[in-house]
Amino acid sequence: MARVSKFRNVFGVDFSGAKLAGRNTWIAHVELTPRGPRLCDLASLETLGGYADRERALPALVAAIVRSRDAVWAMDFPFALPIEIVPRRHSFDDQLRAVGRWPNEAYSLGLDCVRRTRERHARLPKRGDGGGDNGAKLHIRRLTDRETRTPFDCYHYRIIYQTFHGMRDVLLPLRGHAPATAILPFDYGRLPLARSVVIESCPGSTLRRLGWPHNNYKQPTGGPLTPTRRRTRREILDRLLGHVAIEPRHQRVIMRNPGADALDAVLATLAPALRWQAYDHPAIGGHARYAREGYVYT
Repeated sequence: MARVSKFRNVFGVDFSGAKLAGRNTWIAHVELTPRGPRLCDLASLETLGGYADRERALPALVAAIVRSRDAVWAMDFPFALPIEIVPRRHSFDDQLRAVGRWPNEAYSLGLDCVRRTRERHARLPKRGDGGGDNGAKLHIRRLTDRETRTPFDCYHYRIIYQTFHGMRDVLLPLRGHAPATAILPFDYGRLPLARSVVIESCPGSTLRRLGWPHNNYKQPTGGPLTPTRRRTRREILDRLLGHVAIEPRHQRVIMRNPGADALDAVLATLAPALRWQAYDHPAIGGHARYAREGYVYT
């Protein structure tokens, strides 16, 4: 686990699975210097890679990860599905291959996950029969989602495009570059040889963990921020400045970006930049559920 502490670059990715994924995905590059973390770049994937459409933008993201050295990439999308709705012996790689073979689009995968959830609950003993509840629950959260209080489960209709395209178009292609890239917590054994590490992040969960404001800082409808959202975002940025050096030009981008994608990208860097050595990495890597359904580093 000592190899992790040697990485000097942290990339936070506020990920989008939308058709214009390059325009809606933002990347923050934080350098770990002797004086502390410093934000040295902040831009959309379209600006960095040249493509707005998902079909070309996401391969450009994969290529950037593969080219990177001494880097941790914190990605804001679920890396796997809950073990309750996948075949019992399926590993993380089995999940990736299954998503890669999925013949339809992301939303249909979410509907299929709901179907699997219904079937699972139908098999459970009914309340009063000495078992659980087979009521109308349509979604199951992974253990890490419950622990870190992520806003949504990984096949919620508002997140399934991120899950699907993150798994199919980012993580699956990266498997072809092992051992250069280690995807955690699945690849702790590859760390000694890895040039880059990819982890799952959740800016909203990080805000909750820190006790910072976590509502009313995004304005997805666009336009100038409302007074409430401006005040909330300013408070988050001011607190962030206590941990990461951010130049005025990047502060302006953070304050003016309506959807807060730029801010979320920077927030995604906090876990690997500030508390990486505080994690119990052997316990995370050896955990039965995390090793199959992922772990959110907050």
